[in-house]
Amino acid sequence: MFVQKRRRPTIHDVAAAAGVSRGTVSRLLNGDRYVSASARVAIERAIAETGYVVNRNARSLVTRRTGSVVMVLSEPQEKLFEDPNFPVLLRTATRRLAERDVSLVMMIAADDSDRERVVRYVRGGHADGVLLISTHAGDPLPDRLREINVPAAAQGAILGRESVIPYAAADDREGARQMTRYLVESGRRRIATITGPLDTPGGVLRLEGFCDVLGRKASKRLIEHGDYTQLGGESAMARLLQRAPDIDAVFVGSDLMAAGALSALRAAGRRVPDDVAVGGFDDSAVALTTHPPLTTVRQPLAQVAEETVRLLLELIDGDRPEHPVILPTELVIRESA
Repeated sequence: MFVQKRRRPTIHDVAAAAGVSRGTVSRLLNGDRYVSASARVAIERAIAETGYVVNRNARSLVTRRTGSVVMVLSEPQEKLFEDPNFPVLLRTATRRLAERDVSLVMMIAADDSDRERVVRYVRGGHADGVLLISTHAGDPLPDRLREINVPAAAQGAILGRESVIPYAAADDREGARQMTRYLVESGRRRIATITGPLDTPGGVLRLEGFCDVLGRKASKRLIEHGDYTQLGGESAMARLLQRAPDIDAVFVGSDLMAAGALSALRAAGRRVPDDVAVGGFDDSAVALTTHPPLTTVRQPLAQVAEETVRLLLELIDGDRPEHPVILPTELVIRESA
């Protein structure tokens, strides 16, 4: 018995079901913001009723858009799985882009060959824009992207490119001030810090916030540098204890490094918080799994990711954001300090 194949619904079917013109449906599907709210509701209902599916290839010929965005992580691949912040950024950006029917492609750019691969991919017309994550000062990728005129927005400022690449970030400097003030007001007198890499905004701004509060007491002897890894925090804490064994508090530039610092303090026989108070930064999942649970600074990572995506979508639409988006932090007090 012959069974007639069901015809796929077309844009004409959607227009007829919605009671609007084909052109109105086309404008909505192509991202035109000047479609009335009533027409938008009617078209969306008609799409659901008819089962219409947008032909991406056909639409891209008209709009010259691919319907995809690249997220570039400028760190070694293992950090994507070790650092609890990156999955939050990835998950939030994916969800936010899906609301605009935009796909997300993840790429790693830890070295020159990786960066060249990203440039080739983007130059080949495979993406409408780029989300830059954890980009270090001096990284040539932002300038390469500008040379090929590809919209790009960053999570966190790119040092030296703050006025060139739009970005969204937590208020790192004020967050560090909050933590350092809390340690001072808790009666701690010999306060050290473990910074993140100083070619990242978190490394620089959190150190500046620490120094803002302590002034001349923030001596080089009490400042150690880490790399945002747990092992790096453990090593930095061991160096601090060797150089300044009388410290009674330490502000660590990330929760993951703080977990490492706690391990080093246990190994040295130091009680937390009795002998040494420990504060972190992020309020990631790690902060609740340490022993004791970590006093830390909460940065709104999901909101930062959403704002970064918003900035990028504005750039893709032809707008130019005038100012960076800086979001407030919050001190979260637990047992470690």
